Amino acid sequence: MATKNYQTVKVEKEDGIAWMILNRPEKRNAMNPQLHYDALDALNEIATDKESHVLVLTGAGNSWCAGQDLKEYFRALENNPAERRKAGWASQEWRWRLLFTYPKPTIAMVNGFCFGGAFTPLIACDFAIAAEDALFGLSEINWGIFPGGLVSRVLADALSYRDAMYYIMTGDPFDGKKAAEMRLINYAVPKEKLREETVKLAQKLMEKNPATLRAAKEVYKLCRNMDYVQAEDYMMAKGNALRAADPEKGREEGIKQFIDDKTYRPGLGPYKRKKA
Repeated sequence: MATKNYQTVKVEKEDGIAWMILNRPEKRNAMNPQLHYDALDALNEIATDKESHVLVLTGAGNSWCAGQDLKEYFRALENNPAERRKAGWASQEWRWRLLFTYPKPTIAMVNGFCFGGAFTPLIACDFAIAAEDALFGLSEINWGIFPGGLVSRVLADALSYRDAMYYIMTGDPFDGKKAAEMRLINYAVPKEKLREETVKLAQKLMEKNPATLRAAKEVYKLCRNMDYVQAEDYMMAKGNALRAADPEKGREEGIKQFIDDKTYRPGLGPYKRKKA
């Protein structure tokens, strides 16, 4: 699939990884309406691209994303309710509804500033790796608002009560090491190793059965809000659906390699996938 050209995002593809790069470095990749429209279109394109197996979301320059563009997203749309509604829908659609349920594994590669509204796509991604010197912050309190646009809600899933309340109500920034300590991200690495470590994780994911990866993330994310009876019923149905729909027949192949061929040991890596 050919890569489109966008005004505010770049899409690069390499060895099965699709890199979606927020591309307003002069604005620390703050999200204006055009970025929301571009990101939404790019994510939908990548979702069905057979060459892309893992999505990495990152930012151009020295920032991941500085949040919503105060001038272009808020002030410029104050007296334009139709455009505000359109931009608001696109904003929530790509940053949460689409990204949280994305059909492929997603990694946030946080290379610098991550503030305010950027926490929504950060938490929507399945994994997050940050540079140790990346700077995070919920600074809304300092200019008279609270973390909106779903940020306060998604923080409840990603941080402990005490950590979330502290940073929401003080506006204090924190670095990548602290983000890892609080489990907002998986781990922090020296900036010069950030891309290398992100690629390493993406390669590990690409060794797995893609249909099973998708089912595994969907089951976990959806079951968190179910009771035990609902979760048991859902997972039984999901397991049957996976067996019927998986083109690789991963469960059957894994069991065959373990029991019949004796070439696979569960828990020590993925079964050997057959190349198409």
